[in-house]
Amino acid sequence: MTDTATSRATAATTTGESRGRTAPEGSARPLTEAYDTALLDLDGVVYAGPHAIEHAVESLAQARDTGMRLAYVTNNASRPPRVVAEHLTELGVPAEAEDVINSAQAAARLVAAKVPAGSKVLVCGGAGLVEALAEHDLVAVRSMDEQPVAVVQGFDPSLGWKDLAEASYAVAAGLPWIASNTDLTVPTGRGIAPGNGMLVAAVRAATGEEPEVAGKPLPPMHRETVIRTGAKRPLVVGDRLDTDIEGAFNGGVDSLLVFTGIATPAQLLAAPAEHRPTYLAADLRGLLAPQPEVSAADGGYACGGWTARAADGVLVLGGSGDRWDGLRALCAAAWTALDADGAPADGRKALAELGF
Repeated sequence: MTDTATSRATAATTTGESRGRTAPEGSARPLTEAYDTALLDLDGVVYAGPHAIEHAVESLAQARDTGMRLAYVTNNASRPPRVVAEHLTELGVPAEAEDVINSAQAAARLVAAKVPAGSKVLVCGGAGLVEALAEHDLVAVRSMDEQPVAVVQGFDPSLGWKDLAEASYAVAAGLPWIASNTDLTVPTGRGIAPGNGMLVAAVRAATGEEPEVAGKPLPPMHRETVIRTGAKRPLVVGDRLDTDIEGAFNGGVDSLLVFTGIATPAQLLAAPAEHRPTYLAADLRGLLAPQPEVSAADGGYACGGWTARAADGVLVLGGSGDRWDGLRALCAAAWTALDADGAPADGRKALAELGF
């Protein structure tokens, strides 16, 4: 491993190449120095419902003080960027509306490419979608009686049967259908709850049709983020393998996975190439520090004081030290074995030894 996190990031942004990996990578410098912009997911990374995630406020303040730009990128389309920025500021994370990019904005751009300015669009979602459509001179309506020419759907906790029914009528009539995202779950202050993907599934079941999806991990969201931030060396920071990390993979940029939301160490060990982060950390403090290097050692992999290897379909761990270094070594052993054998190695005992 080299200390070229910056050159990797620049090359990825320039070429757009997606890169698989067989081990987490190292960085000799703190990530705040290696990347110019952190593209941070919100739910499960910065906050959970009304509360900030532990260590998030102080970590982001330090990252900002180093000169790193902070942009908040979320698949949650329910609230306008201004409202999200106000919530962040109340939590102690100063933010302006332009610092927030959501899947409603990406969805609205897709709709605007399909219909003329001034068109009516049926909204099955919240204020975030309404405001995003207005940016493109599109008029939000709530009923097929108002003769919309497209339908856009996004998460909103107040949605009910009537909203889903109107969306179903519109989709069944053949109108273009854009979904802000299809996340099946959303983290809240009380736990994990159904996300927009569940609401989209209801319309899909009623109509037999499939939406065009704008949000992470698909390219429209990454494109929207780059347009709005102008990032040259971005680092995606998230808690979900199937949205944040896969979105970074699809965009050809590096990523940091934090374990404050959805993803678990067990899921990470079984991750296919598109779900493997460049770096991993317990929480947002990982932005502020160099990233340990994983190296080949005695038929396995070593990181910090730990070694890991796969033997007869089981991950074997040895050593001591920081448990996150142990997880990094386990990832290298697990991903290499998965790529070679096509089946995940059993890491339950090794993870238990690390306290996961």
